[in-house]
Order: sequence, then C-alpha cells, then structure tokens
Amino acid sequence: MFSSLARLRAIAFTFSSLAILSHALEGSLFTSSVTYCAPPETLLIQQFDVEYFAANNSVSFNISAESVDSNVNVSASMLVNVFGIQPVNITIDLCGILNGALCPLPQYNFTGSDSITLPGSISSNFPSIAFVIPDLEGYAQLTLTEVGTGDVKACVQATLSNGLSTHQRAVEWTTGGLTLFTLFVALWQSCSPTAILPHRLLDLINLFQSIAVSALLNLNYPVTYISYALNFAWSLSLFSSGDDSMQEAINNMRALTGGGLANSTSSSAVAFVNRKLSPFNSDSASSSSGGISSLSSLAKRTVDWSPLHNIQQRDVAVVTSESDNVLSAGIPIYVSTINIATANAFMTVFLCTLILIAIALFVFGFGWISLFARERHGIGREDRRIQTRRAYPSWIRAWTLRLSSIMFTPIVVFAFYQWTLNDSWLSILFSVIAFLGIMIAVCYPCIVVIHSVRRSEPSVLYTDSFLHKSYGSLYAQYLPSRYYVFLPLIIVAFSKAIIVAFISSSGMAQVILFLILEIALVFRVLLFRPHRTRGADIFSAFLGIVRVVCTGLMIAFIESIGVKPIPRYAIGLVLAVINSIAILVVFFNLALHSGIQRLWKRREATSSSSSSTSSSLQGSSNIMLEKDVTSSPKYPSSDPFGRPRNPTPERNVPLDPEINQPYSPPSPTATTTDYASTRQRDSESTNFGSVLPRRWSFTPLHTPTESSGLDHTPPFESTLSRTSEEQIEQASHSHV
Repeated sequence: MFSSLARLRAIAFTFSSLAILSHALEGSLFTSSVTYCAPPETLLIQQFDVEYFAANNSVSFNISAESVDSNVNVSASMLVNVFGIQPVNITIDLCGILNGALCPLPQYNFTGSDSITLPGSISSNFPSIAFVIPDLEGYAQLTLTEVGTGDVKACVQATLSNGLSTHQRAVEWTTGGLTLFTLFVALWQSCSPTAILPHRLLDLINLFQSIAVSALLNLNYPVTYISYALNFAWSLSLFSSGDDSMQEAINNMRALTGGGLANSTSSSAVAFVNRKLSPFNSDSASSSSGGISSLSSLAKRTVDWSPLHNIQQRDVAVVTSESDNVLSAGIPIYVSTINIATANAFMTVFLCTLILIAIALFVFGFGWISLFARERHGIGREDRRIQTRRAYPSWIRAWTLRLSSIMFTPIVVFAFYQWTLNDSWLSILFSVIAFLGIMIAVCYPCIVVIHSVRRSEPSVLYTDSFLHKSYGSLYAQYLPSRYYVFLPLIIVAFSKAIIVAFISSSGMAQVILFLILEIALVFRVLLFRPHRTRGADIFSAFLGIVRVVCTGLMIAFIESIGVKPIPRYAIGLVLAVINSIAILVVFFNLALHSGIQRLWKRREATSSSSSSTSSSLQGSSNIMLEKDVTSSPKYPSSDPFGRPRNPTPERNVPLDPEINQPYSPPSPTATTTDYASTRQRDSESTNFGSVLPRRWSFTPLHTPTESSGLDHTPPFESTLSRTSEEQIEQASHSHV
C-alpha cells in the first residue's frame, strides 16, 4: 500500500514538473490571478485567462463575463508590465474582432476564446529572459473605456507567470527530511553529553528560521526571495494543509470569539498585494516604447458563447489603493502566500506546537515503557539498566529544553504579532498562555545554570552530572570560562520578535536593528572564541557572517530607497544563493558529526594496523637475518613470525668504564676516597645538585655547597660507627 502510494506521488510530481518545464521551454507567459483594479460598472468578470506564446508571437485568451448595460460601445486597452517596464501598451477595437460580437457589449453571459497575432514591433519589446527566470514580476491590465465619453467601465488586472519559481515542494521535503533524519541520529547520540550533533541540529534549524524571519519585515521584497523563504516556513510551524481543514477550524473559532479580520482562502494571495510592491511595481514603472497600436485590421474570428450556468464561477475581488483587503509587506504577504490568513498565523503555530508536544510526550512515554519492560524481563546487564534508568529523566529534560529552544522564535514572534491585531479574544488568550509557557521553559534552565555558577564556579556545570546532562544543551559546546555566551542568542531571538511585531511600520528601522544584532553575534564569536575547538569557532563565525551579509543586502529592499525592480530581483537571487551555500555547509558539517568519520577512522586504523603488522614482521625478519638466526628444531622460539630471543639494541653505545666495574665491598677509607672523588667529579660536571654515593645509602641529599662547607664525614663511615656501637650495647646486655 505504501509503495503504491509513493509511486503515485512520484508520478504526479513528475507530471507536474513536466508541465511547469513545458511552459518554460515553450516560452510562454500566462495569467496566475485576476482582480478588478476599479469597481465594475458595465462588465462582470468570471474568468480572464490570457497566455502569450513567444514562438508565434500570439496571444490566446479565454473570457467569461457578463454585461449589464445596454448599448455600450467600448474600446479595450491592454497594458503589460514586467519588472516595471511596459513592453506592451495597445488599444483594441472590439468591433473589429470576434465578428463584432462585442460591439456593442451584449447583455448576456458569454464565454469568448480567441487567439490573435501581435505586430512584430510589440513582440520585440518582450525580453527573452522573462521566459526562463523564476518568479517573474509582471501583470497584464485590461481597461474598457466607453467610446465618446472616456469613462472607465471595467478594469481587470491579472498577474503573469512563466511557471518557474524558487518555492518548490521538493526543497521543502528535502530540507525537512534531512532535518528529521538528523533529529533521529541526534536522539541516539545525545545519550553522550559531549555529542556535537544535537548542537548542530539546533544550528541547522536556527539557520532555517533566520531565513524565514528575514522575509517577515516591512520591505519591498522581490517575489523570488519570498518564494525562496517559503521553502522554510515549516521551521516556523507554518504548515498549509491541502484540504485546509485546519484553517477552516481556525476561521470558525475566530468567528465565534469576536474575530473580524479576513479569513484564509485557497485563492492566490498575490492578487491582493499592495500595488506599490512586487510583482506590480506600479509606482516604479518606467514606460518603454511599447506604443499604442490598433488591432482593428486583424482577421476576424469566431466566438463560442454559452449561458452563465455552464461557467465555473469564481469570485473576483476589487483591489485598489483604498481597499481594506490589501496585503501589506511582512507577515501578511508571507503567510497569505501559503493560504494562511494573517489572523490565523498564530493559531496555526499554536496548533502545530500542541501536535509537537503530543509527539514528544508519546516518545518520552514509550521510553519509560521500554525501560519498564527491560526491568520486568531482565533484558541486558543489570548495571546498564540501572545507569539508563538514572540517566533517562535528565535525557528528557535535555530534549525538552532543545524543543523549547526550537519553538521559541515562532511562538514569540507570532504571539507578539497577534497582540497587535486585536482580533479574537480566544486567540489572544492562547497567545498569552503560549508566551508564558515558552518563556518559563527557556528561562528557567538559564536561571538554574547561572545560579549554579554563582554558588560554586563554572567548572561545576561540567563536573555535575545532573547539570551537564539536563541543561548541557545550553553551554556544553562552549569552554567553561565562556559558558555564558548562550545568553546573547536568546536575547537576540527575543529582540528580533519585538522588531518584527512592534516596529512593523518602519522597514528601515527593522533592517538597521537586525543588522546591529547580527554584527553583535559575530563579534561574540570573534572576540570570545567560546567553542572548545577552533573549527567550531570558524563554523559559528561563518554562519554569523552569512547572516550579516544577507541582512546588509536587504537594505536594497527598503521601499523609501526606491531601488528599481530588476536590481532588487538580482539581489534576491544573490540572497537565495548565499543562504543555499550556507545550508550545504551545515549539512556537510552534520554529515561529519553523524558518525561517518568513524567509518573513515576504522578504515585508517585497519590500514595502519595492517601496515604496522607487516612492518613489524619485516623488521623482525631483518633482525633475525642480521643475527644470522635460522629456524631449527633446536631453537623453536626463533620462528620468524615470533618474537626474537635476543634482539640487538638499536644503539650499541659502550658503557662508562668507571661505572662498568665489578662490585667490591669498600673499606671506610676507600669509601671516603671514592666518595670524595665521585662528588668532586659530579660537582665539576653538573650543577643540578649532588648525587648519591651508592643506591643503598640512606643518607639525606646535600647540595654541593652544604657538603663542602658543613659535612666533612663520609656518610657511610658514620653509619658503620653507629652500627658497631649498637652491637656492643646488645652484647653487654646479653652478658648481664
């Protein structure tokens, strides 16, 4: 069952990919969303599909509309805006096409489809790059103006796309799958308090979250960067379900608790984007020499029309600069692009957090059951069972802290933002509960760590088994003298949440504050060098520098600066490339710490042991050849594969003749002379102190100065005299 479902998904993904690529290979542009750019008076639109084919320079359209006024003759103006440039700006005489079916506009529901060829002067204005770059920023606008009066009877805008985007399901599943795999390996390795992989897991998720949070500011982002950042929306617990059952439940909850903001829909959110922002770029449009042309001389074509009940109706919203449904930059555009309403953002994060808590409780409970089963049936050694049972509570506390650190950014960011909406009182209540819970889960371990250091010293964090196993995820990767460098990470995450939620009115202030915080984190690594290894410091500094560079490049997205759409688009692609390189570096680092290096070390150890064995065997044979020893039954131990009986020393240095003398019991006089000569020789040859006259002497050491100035009696002579006196006293006592 699972394999067949996987095959179906693979086939569906393949066909969808081929469909997207076909648009790009054919060189076509098509409409992706439709809205009114003025309140409709004469024409009501249900469908407006337009597609341009570069191969034959033609435009195909399919219109489903309803005319409500009689005797209205209109002319149609078509405008195409791509990256602020207008390659097409033409006027169409509706009486000259479709056999005059649209002149005057008929008072009935109709469906019209046709394909017309554009003049060569117009097609030459289309840049060829528009058909191959992802996330094209362009739109087409159709305006119906009454002939004679010039009144606008209808205005329709449709965004354009070429089918390519940097937001790919494959990227989401790949990054999420690799993160999940890293989590499983980290769960296994975290049994050791010194494991590096759990810390690298947090670095990876923090990188994903930093990319996603960087798209939540009040900036005029290019569409390509927002699409790229949406690949990591899952790291902020923003999941859009296919059937939208979760969003519908949140909509109902908000409606019952005083929510008045717009609900989530399955339609495209790009149609509701502020017209000053990408992809419309209306204020920054620089007119091209598109020219105004008349198509009245084109060949007449046929039209197919049918009643409205045969048309699949859809709501077309009116979006103008004065509309209240316009999506502003930041969180509204980001979450609405994945079909999550702005007012539903926090509740989506909250429900995903509850699901994560349920999964964690299930895993922890399963661990307790496994331990109980091992104790009940006596599986494994008793000492290992006792050790595991004692360490398991600390393991639970450690992973609770890690999960809290992962959920800290999404909960705080969207809880703060929920407070600014003033929508549903129940959503606000849940946001307060979630905020207090995550602050307690993260701040309490920090207080315990700091209090333990103040009571003792920093080394207690590493020597105390309870602290190290329970709260080591905060500081274990740092030096004992730099244990406190985890605090800036929490402070920066909290500060970013405040900037995103409460300073959303000024994009420039948000970027500047973000840049200051990122620079502070980089200096934290460069000045303190807190990690245990130089490689870890370089890795952390690399990630910090990447964030600084990316934040600095986002200055070009400030709306007041007025950077043209094409340079902004190029900067967005550069940001996507830089972040992708950083992700690859992190994945490579994860692979190094996941246990693969152990396989390399085993191979190196195997090869080195085999080489050392062969070299030792070769050395033994050389030694035996040098000594001219051969294997014989008389000397069984002289086997060439065994240890040689009498190996020759590597350095055959002759001994000192004065030392290499046979032992003879010295007389007191000889001892005195010998000792004096020895001390004289040693004092002349060394200045490290005097040497003992004999290894069996118990006389304390003397320096050359003390020996020459104070001691004039040989120590051995005094020892003999004391011994003879004791023997005489014992003999006298025995006679008595």
